[in-house]
Amino acid sequence: MPVSINEVEANGLRFRVRSAGSAGEPVVLLHGFPETSHMWIPLLDQLEADGYQAIAPDQRGYSPGARPSTMEDYEYLNLIADVVALADASGFERFHLVGHDHGAGVSWSTAHAHPERLLSHTALSVPHPNAFGQAIRNDPDQRKRSEYIARFQIVGAAEEGIRGRLDSMWTESSEDERADYLSVFTQEGALTGALNWYRSSLHYDGPDATQRVGEVSVPTLLIWGNEDGAIGRAGVDGTPPYMKADYRLVELDAGHWLIQQDPERVVNETMAHIRAHPAG
Repeated sequence: MPVSINEVEANGLRFRVRSAGSAGEPVVLLHGFPETSHMWIPLLDQLEADGYQAIAPDQRGYSPGARPSTMEDYEYLNLIADVVALADASGFERFHLVGHDHGAGVSWSTAHAHPERLLSHTALSVPHPNAFGQAIRNDPDQRKRSEYIARFQIVGAAEEGIRGRLDSMWTESSEDERADYLSVFTQEGALTGALNWYRSSLHYDGPDATQRVGEVSVPTLLIWGNEDGAIGRAGVDGTPPYMKADYRLVELDAGHWLIQQDPERVVNETMAHIRAHPAG
């Protein structure tokens, strides 16, 4: 059956959610910036074919019914609560969690905060937040790669800069995917909501915002592209000390947009990790 789109009420908000499958072990997929749940369609299709049930929400700021206005609304504790509430609303007691980019930041945080809810964890592109934060502070290469984060703090100017580039973004995406992204980011308040993920992170915890995540005791797969312009090797190499469960790194000859650039490898590696950690 094709991937369906419906609305799910969770944590006091209404999320647009792509769903696939109606039985089997549950999987939750978290997109990154600047994308939507559309990015997960190849994985949603495979999950359904393999007998899983999965949801991929357009996250806080991206769904029209889940677009609160204040920076504080986008603090990580709220984003983690969204994941748990969406799982609860979908009837998922324990589930596999997969995240890319900002979605991976939330998935790492959820794996630390709620290990009892997760069967497995897969992060695309983004290493453990503590290791990544240390790389930003201490590694000149990563500091240079992350300079854009400071520009995203400038309310108004950041939105205007991205708005002027919308027609030329997402060069790795299909026309259908680009159309879905444009349909979201041309909505009133959507760019500000998405950028508030960056702003609230620094506002909430200061320079050591990434220290909110400690050891992770959920079996984890990290898929990272060694041509990623935003995330260098230092944070990836610094991740293993934070792992207190099975951990595996898959390094691809790809950039940041992993599932668009190498969908077969990303889907196969993710499915292998999920299958290796069944319920019970």
